[in-house]
Amino acid sequence: MNVLLTGRPGIGKTTLIKKVIDMTSLSKGGFYSEEIREAGQRVGFSLTTLDGKKSMLAGLKIRSPYRVGRYGVDIDSFEAIGVESIRKAISTKELIVIDEIGRMELFSKKFRDVVVQALKTGRVLATIKKGGGGFIGEIKSGKDIIVLEVNLENREALLSELIKMVADSAIGGRPGRTNQADRT
Repeated sequence: MNVLLTGRPGIGKTTLIKKVIDMTSLSKGGFYSEEIREAGQRVGFSLTTLDGKKSMLAGLKIRSPYRVGRYGVDIDSFEAIGVESIRKAISTKELIVIDEIGRMELFSKKFRDVVVQALKTGRVLATIKKGGGGFIGEIKSGKDIIVLEVNLENREALLSELIKMVADSAIGGRPGRTNQADRT
């Protein structure tokens, strides 16, 4: 079963993902993203893979035809580091982490394709843009998907629930299998 966290920006989705990463003994691959701040101002977003690679995802100083607000998105770097981390995790890891499925990332067709592949495994823990139609709507309404909204009232309680869900979804969903239903 794939678990997608949604909620307003800054509510704690990435923090929850990072806590799950730290608290589970499953083998993990993929990436998480974080804000880059200088002098208290957000100037961009970084991407960190679970095997330690880092790159810029988007920034005020990045010149790119792909833009979200004031930020240019570095698609080439994202595909080389972020997309590749998901691709590797599909075949070798028990848990695939994708933080996030959002506007910046969706500029990449390679990303959309690898997300679809990853979700077929039933081993994904991801964050996803709140609202949204198109690709985001399709993902949220797909089979083997649980969407949990993170808010101020539930974010602390969600941690233990997520740990259990992630552990349960990994049973039978080992690398090399597409999902539990294929075991019959």
